[in-house]
Amino acid sequence: SSDLANALENMTSISEGILHDDLENFLEANIPRICTRKSKSTVGVADTRLGAAIQEKFTQWIVTATGVVPELLRGIRLHFHKLVQGLGRSAAGKAQLGLGHSYSRAKVKFNVHRIDNMIIQSIALLDQLDKDINTFSMRIKEWYSYHFPELMKIVGDNHTYARLLLCIPSRKELTSDKLDELEAVVSDSDKAKAIIEAGRTSMGMDIAPLDLINIQHFAKRVVSLVEYRQGLQEYLHKKMTSVAPNLSTLIGDQVGARLISHAGSLTNLAKYPASTVQILGAEKALFRALKTRGNTPKYGLIYHSSFIGRASSKNKGRISRYLANKCSIASRVDCFAESQTHIFGEKLREQVEERLDFYESGKTPRKNIDVMKEAVAAVAVASGEPTPKKKKGKKRKATETEEETADDGEAELKKKKSDDDVDGDKKKKKRKKRESAVEEEEAQVELPATKTPKKKKKKSAAED
Repeated sequence: SSDLANALENMTSISEGILHDDLENFLEANIPRICTRKSKSTVGVADTRLGAAIQEKFTQWIVTATGVVPELLRGIRLHFHKLVQGLGRSAAGKAQLGLGHSYSRAKVKFNVHRIDNMIIQSIALLDQLDKDINTFSMRIKEWYSYHFPELMKIVGDNHTYARLLLCIPSRKELTSDKLDELEAVVSDSDKAKAIIEAGRTSMGMDIAPLDLINIQHFAKRVVSLVEYRQGLQEYLHKKMTSVAPNLSTLIGDQVGARLISHAGSLTNLAKYPASTVQILGAEKALFRALKTRGNTPKYGLIYHSSFIGRASSKNKGRISRYLANKCSIASRVDCFAESQTHIFGEKLREQVEERLDFYESGKTPRKNIDVMKEAVAAVAVASGEPTPKKKKGKKRKATETEEETADDGEAELKKKKSDDDVDGDKKKKKRKKRESAVEEEEAQVELPATKTPKKKKKKSAAED
């Protein structure tokens, strides 16, 4: 058992691209370490991730996965029972088979998405049941309409119609004595009376007792399928509450389960950006629009949410984009949170409601950071964690603000006085600069006036 566990551990490490201690010791013992630059040992591997791990550990070797390496590995696998002493072909096959089964069992056991598989299968079965029930109901209505065609117009619900066939196999048995029984099935006295009156004046043909027996058997199957669907829906609600509570609170059980099913798992859905979540399920329309250069779709599976239906036609694209953003946040919280809670889903749903009100009435919604802080505080209160100390400091500061207002006022007055003094000094400096500039201009004007008479005297002396 220890050898099998060790072999399974080594196989798991190799599949994940991790260098195990046993493999490291084996390589060190069997491959010589050559330190020269010209000649280096070459190690051939089949997995590039494992090769990168070996290269990181042993930098003096050359690790490759191309060339003759695949052919050498194929020959080793083919003749492995001959290369190992005491190991026959049948023993090697049994060992490989046992190790393969153990590896597969371990992967299934530690599969992160194993809980999501139940949701994926449940929503797929629920959709298939809806299709089958609708098909069977149409068949039974068409079959029984030969005998009682007016009943289909009075009762439109498939489940109620099938239950009525179990109560009234033949329209000739419709009397006032069955009024209470019909009211219990239909839950409406007016409809029960209308069924009795229509049975008396029906235009349907008579039907054989054997045909009525077969119709009743078929009606029982339809009723049992409807009841099983209701139980399956409750099971899906419980699974969504335990696996993705925030997503189910935000957008509903069925739409959330369809998103998880279409993405493949909750982890894949959490990795998708909001733009991908918005058009998830409308891939054909998206690629058709890209091919024909038309308008891309605004929504995919989230169209079935009640928020899209409540929005006006011009705001459907905007609310679908906003809802996809919140769905992306909710799926990431469900996938990566340590403890499961539905508080974030409730807060995100309130945000979507506020956004709808903003589109209709123009009322400004709250900011996302404020809502997330409220959600984190609510989760802390629900889990019993102590509140952070920063909030206490803020309360103490709020009580001390009244005492500090006087000091702040005095400081402001001092600042104003100092600013006034600085402004006065600046004004004085500006005045001095202006006066000095005026004096310089006057001096420049007087200089040419003093020189002119000398020139005239020289001219007069020359004339004499």
